[in-house]
Amino acid sequence: MASATAPAAAVPTLASPLEQLRHLAEELRLLLPRVRVGEAQETTEEFNREMFWRRLNEAAVTVSREATTLTIETQKFCEQVHAAIKAFIAVYYLLPKDQGITLRKLVRGATLDIVDGMAQLMEVLSVTPTQSPENNDLISYNSVWVACQQMPQIPRDNKAAALLMLTKNVDFVKDAHEEMEQAVEECDPYSGLLNDTEENNSDNHNHEDDVLGFPSNQDLYWSEDDQELIIPCLALVRASKACLKKIRMLVAENGKKDQVAQLDDIVDISDEISPSVDDLALSIYPPMCHLTVRINSAKLVSVLKKALEITKASHVTPQPEDSWIPLLINAIDHCMNRIKELTQSELEL
Repeated sequence: MASATAPAAAVPTLASPLEQLRHLAEELRLLLPRVRVGEAQETTEEFNREMFWRRLNEAAVTVSREATTLTIETQKFCEQVHAAIKAFIAVYYLLPKDQGITLRKLVRGATLDIVDGMAQLMEVLSVTPTQSPENNDLISYNSVWVACQQMPQIPRDNKAAALLMLTKNVDFVKDAHEEMEQAVEECDPYSGLLNDTEENNSDNHNHEDDVLGFPSNQDLYWSEDDQELIIPCLALVRASKACLKKIRMLVAENGKKDQVAQLDDIVDISDEISPSVDDLALSIYPPMCHLTVRINSAKLVSVLKKALEITKASHVTPQPEDSWIPLLINAIDHCMNRIKELTQSELEL
């Protein structure tokens, strides 16, 4: 029984133009020794001087014609590639902004991938073998092919584009949260680095190592105050993830394709959450500066509240009085208040 799912298209296994030219050059060079040392063909027929020179001239004309054809075809190929890329870009320009900024950004990104990929392929094909690894041309060709194949996967409207971006942001924050939790559970954020250092110094341990802190340097560990501060930071990141997931759910359930401006506003502010989470996550690693943690937490809280306000005021929240928004805001405020309490001493110094 035939499968209902069509198999994914495979990258065509074609030899690149540069590879074909290299192979031809090698084949031609293999003929040179035969010409240098080859003897005249023995024959019983009488040598026909006129026929020899005529055939030699005709053969030379044929080679000259093929060389000209190769040059012209190369120029023609370059012109065709340039025309194809310009035509592709012209189609991109047909997408108006009123269809949604989020959608347009996705299409623009896909367009840039294809144009840049083709430019890289041309650059690889133009260098000599000694300047570029042999498989670079094939890799560049595959990147162009893959970029072109991704075009049908682009969302067709701004709502679908918004959902795609929101899903990516949820995944980014989820990954950051999991990394933070793992580091806290292990109570050793630099375990990999520290273990390598211990191994490298196991045979050369001396008093200088103790002074430098291998492996006893406290800058590589969290103090008790640090660990206490991490707890509300983790909770704030969890609230960020919950916020994004709730916004994504509302857009999926209530988002309207024609409300492009409101969807763009939701995506724009949601795009700020993941970088703010990253800043907070990076600031909790030792040596921890409590004041930096407080500042980054406040920035994240500001972004989260703005995201909730924009979502609440938009069409995706038909009942703004729903309790989930106040609950999230209360959870965010609780985390921030706790962070302020634990970092108050830093402000008083």
